[in-house]
Amino acid sequence: MNSQHEFVLNAVEERGIRFIRLWFTDIAGQLKAVMMSPGELEGAFEEGAGFDGSAIEGFSRVSESDTLLLPDPSTFQIMPFDDDEPDLRTARMFCDIVMPDGTPSMADPRNILRRQVKAAADEGFTCQVSPEIEFYIVNDDGFPFAMTPTDHGGYFDQAAHSVVPKFRREAMQALEHMGIATEFSHHETSPGQQEIDLRHADVLTMADNIMSFRYLLKTVAQRNGVRATFMPKPFREYAGSAMHTHFSLFEGESNAFHDPDDEYSLSATARGFIAGILHYANEISAVTNQWVNSYKRLQFGNEAPTAITWGVSNRSALIRIPTYRLHKAASRRVELRSLDSGTNPYLGYAVVLAAGLRGIAEGFDLDDPAEEDVTLLTRRERRAMGYRDLPRGLDEALRYMEKSEFLAEVLGEHVFEFFLRSKWNEWHAYTDQITPFEIRSTLEL
Repeated sequence: MNSQHEFVLNAVEERGIRFIRLWFTDIAGQLKAVMMSPGELEGAFEEGAGFDGSAIEGFSRVSESDTLLLPDPSTFQIMPFDDDEPDLRTARMFCDIVMPDGTPSMADPRNILRRQVKAAADEGFTCQVSPEIEFYIVNDDGFPFAMTPTDHGGYFDQAAHSVVPKFRREAMQALEHMGIATEFSHHETSPGQQEIDLRHADVLTMADNIMSFRYLLKTVAQRNGVRATFMPKPFREYAGSAMHTHFSLFEGESNAFHDPDDEYSLSATARGFIAGILHYANEISAVTNQWVNSYKRLQFGNEAPTAITWGVSNRSALIRIPTYRLHKAASRRVELRSLDSGTNPYLGYAVVLAAGLRGIAEGFDLDDPAEEDVTLLTRRERRAMGYRDLPRGLDEALRYMEKSEFLAEVLGEHVFEFFLRSKWNEWHAYTDQITPFEIRSTLEL
């Protein structure tokens, strides 16, 4: 029992916590939970809480079903919404998943990211990230088969006569209650579309924060009589929902991405990081954009990247270099624009960080930045300019993934094989459908 464990046990007693939620995610990034009473918490800290791992898709075979949840006391937070019902007061902690002998589970997405955090630390780096999370608020009536946006607003609109301003305020309060710092909140480009930006944190903490964010936003929405969805592109006629993420590496207190003598204030470390992501962009696409629907956003979304490029203040590029406070060392970062709001943040951030670290270690070269609006170029024009296209569908992304020794190494054999198998099943189920478009266009032939 260490000091963090003792702090949590004391807080549970002093704050009158009646229930503890142990949170973890499956390979697809779906939030899972086990509820326990406070009296069981000390034993869970010492020995873990047992559960049937074979019941979680992709975790383990029936013969290996005994699995343990090991609560991470650093993630202890009291849940909002229970102040008026003290008998229901609840706290949560994220968990690491381990086997009975104490070894980390091969199927634990959080452990996969933790391995890359350690790889960065071995090189003297800590990774800081800051996501801009987009999502839609839709009316509850007809959900999910007849979704309609809650408003008709546009970019930065003040929708004074809808539930949205109240919703965003309540959402930000709930996030702050759980120690998740926010920076900005605003209406996005499309009706019903919102964005909340989270303040930078280390990459593992941020992945935890994103899982909490999704849970809290959905809860706040339902309390307001609406629904929140993080589907990458829920509406054909409107923009998709991205999770643009800003990455930087620090060496102690110094930003390793900053070089005051460079034209764009980018160090050799930053350039290697960018080059690594560009090099492996196609191979990691099935993880950063894991759903069939993800590619509707990439093909037809507003300002979504279509080619493997980087640019300075270029929002059509896969990687954008923000020029706000260009010469402020702490602000130097790179923004990856392919990630969508349906990404498993543990796996998505793990493969991006691994690609960037490989680019630094192997000294990958970085071509000149793109200055054109890449989304307006035809496929032929992009190829003539030397730009490689991103995958146009989940099937193409999976074919790149199948050939990637790099990705198999990052994810581990177990997750790599299961991810491919489950996503091919998703693709086949999608293509097996007879769609209304086919009926309309060919039924009368």
